[in-house]
Amino acid sequence: MKHGLLLFLLLPASGETLHYAISWPSGLSLGEATLDATKSDSGEWHFGFDLDASVPGFAIRDKYQSKALGPGICSSELVKTMQRGSRKSEETDSFDQKAHLLTRQTKAPGGKSDYSISGCARDALAFLQFARNELAAGRLAQQQQIVLGGAYDVRLELSGTETVKSNGKPVQADRVQTTIKGPASEITVQILFARDAARTPVLARIPLSLGTFTVELTH
Repeated sequence: MKHGLLLFLLLPASGETLHYAISWPSGLSLGEATLDATKSDSGEWHFGFDLDASVPGFAIRDKYQSKALGPGICSSELVKTMQRGSRKSEETDSFDQKAHLLTRQTKAPGGKSDYSISGCARDALAFLQFARNELAAGRLAQQQQIVLGGAYDVRLELSGTETVKSNGKPVQADRVQTTIKGPASEITVQILFARDAARTPVLARIPLSLGTFTVELTH
């Protein structure tokens, strides 16, 4: 994400759309994902993430839509729609940054609950853009809690540089160890950010029980 004027400089005026391929540890294709960002005339940012990692006979489709405001990219709303086979769920998280309050509402069967949040709380998509902007300014985003269906403590650590292929071409990228800790789980994901002006995420390595899955920028 961005600090100050960087908020209006790192992404194109019309936003961006990034496409990724998701691969099994064997290298076989698992699916694809799209990450996008746009800015409205009012200055509100809209982030989206669509995932289609379906396997034969079992649909896995996730859609996340996020809204954020201000130079700090503080979240105002996150809508999460998920499908696992025939099961579907939808959740809306509404952020009241002034009251430091998050209201979570789910559909089918439905429920509503309130949680306390820190100042300028961010959902996962808003945090990703914030982290990119901090990298562009020569900083790492500080450890903080993010919201994605729950509160997760996220800590970033630089772990060197690496040359990876992106769109069939070698790209030099900074490797960031991203430790995500929840109430009952902890995982460390490697995210590689290109050294371009927008600090584009070009590759992610996600360790799971079946092995390390990769998410690679295609275009």
